[in-house]
Amino acid sequence: MRPVNLALRFALELAALAAFATWGLHAVGGPARFALAAVAVLAAAAVWGRWVAPASRRRLGDPARLLVEVAFFTAAGAALAGTGRGGRGAALTVAAVANAGLLRLLHHQTVPSREGQP
Repeated sequence: MRPVNLALRFALELAALAAFATWGLHAVGGPARFALAAVAVLAAAAVWGRWVAPASRRRLGDPARLLVEVAFFTAAGAALAGTGRGGRGAALTVAAVANAGLLRLLHHQTVPSREGQP
């Protein structure tokens, strides 16, 4: 995979975590908002780390992993929309889902075929 696409993917992952934190800070008032922001970020990071991260021992295979990625970034976009930042949420979702598809397309094209090999 190309380093630029992986750097973009990492930036989108961080943006999604920021979206969940932003939602947590705006969903409730008072000191509880900091706890909700932390819980939202930790829950999202746990989902990503368990089923999507490249180093995970329980990483899902495609197409299940793609579905989790789409759900993850859609939830992050919805979280931003819930704070009145619908345009940014939509942009995050579209960019992340497009990047996920592009990474798979590029990876598929660069992996040599193993047909006919034992």
